[in-house]
Amino acid sequence: MACVYQKSTVIPSLSVAENVFLNRQDRRHGRLPLISWRSVRRRARELLRAWEVDVDVEQPAERLTVEQRQLVEIARALSHGSRFIILDEPTAQLDGQAIERLFERMRALRGQGVTFLFISHHLEEVYEVCDTVSVLRDARHVVTAPVAELGERDLVAAMTGAATGLIAATADRPAPAADAAPALRVDGLGLPGLFDDVSFAVRPGEIVGLAGAGGSGKMAVAECVVGLRRAATGTIEIAGTRPPPGSVAAALAAGVGFVPQDRHRQGLVPALSIAENVTMTIPERLGRYGFIGPRRRGALGARAIDELTIKASGSEQPVSALSGGNQQKVVMARALAGDPKALVLSQPTAGVDVRAKETLLAAAENAARAGAGVLIVSDDLDDLRRCDRVLVMFKGSVVGERPSGWRDHDLIAAMEGIAT
Repeated sequence: MACVYQKSTVIPSLSVAENVFLNRQDRRHGRLPLISWRSVRRRARELLRAWEVDVDVEQPAERLTVEQRQLVEIARALSHGSRFIILDEPTAQLDGQAIERLFERMRALRGQGVTFLFISHHLEEVYEVCDTVSVLRDARHVVTAPVAELGERDLVAAMTGAATGLIAATADRPAPAADAAPALRVDGLGLPGLFDDVSFAVRPGEIVGLAGAGGSGKMAVAECVVGLRRAATGTIEIAGTRPPPGSVAAALAAGVGFVPQDRHRQGLVPALSIAENVTMTIPERLGRYGFIGPRRRGALGARAIDELTIKASGSEQPVSALSGGNQQKVVMARALAGDPKALVLSQPTAGVDVRAKETLLAAAENAARAGAGVLIVSDDLDDLRRCDRVLVMFKGSVVGERPSGWRDHDLIAAMEGIAT
């Protein structure tokens, strides 16, 4: 048996090759238990080449992107020669091409008699690769049925307890004022090797999508906006203020709220409570003279639980005890806690169920309705449907813009660099 867990098990301080063949290293001949590192690195290169993962197997794993770490984990699990493989949300951080490579490998292994338990919240993936589907809700078994006999509406109803209109944006959000000063302006932004000359603006009350396949540079642009990266060229303005580049603290002070791509590594402090996680970017609101008032912090945590329907015993519950969807809601609550002028959401619904996805996207719409400019950076089409327009990046450049009402085929083609 092998398993790819939803939370990364890659060890950052070890090399890629060491992670791929952890505890399975080739041994040299002789009495001493010495490892043949040359053989380990060679086998790692061959395995990752088959998966089209272009990384240096000798570099520390901490340098990998989220997608690269996920592919390394999948390749490691599938290289065991296991007959039963559990994949827990394996596509949450992958783009379309990487997902298709995974599915092709799964089909090939199924033909060799390998069985998969595929855990996913993406309905289209269930219908594409699964034979049978079982639904659990609130720790109870709801239904098990052949996929071909369970329609999508019935499947959604089983998952949520009721039919849900996930992809439709609410009609009562007013159109952003055409003459309003931008909540977020990016002008001529560039970072060698990742993206070049990226420019766009997001007005107050507007939701703009930034889409693209892996390697498009969209995530790096978002990380520059919020200060996690420092762009080499160009400027970023938040409601007319230019925070110093490469400073998260300055971006927060200027009015940025941020949901990172990887909640486990960048979004949460697992041992701290819900209230502590929600309020960690707004200590000035919790008391005076540098003191934090527990009552005020608890009240803000309780409000977040109520507004985002976080399933928890109370605001003092550690976030490590929450499900993935509820953890993501905590990350969103913190992004909203400072009443942001610009809200940047990177893959905001990755690895969450249908109901949690509705809640998170509704929170983004409410922020726009309150006057924030919202930038959703994602390749999940459901995330992008709520946008007023979608900017498409390909190989580091913005190559097009699609107004609301776009067709799936056209947007996917643009993301893959195919002219339509």
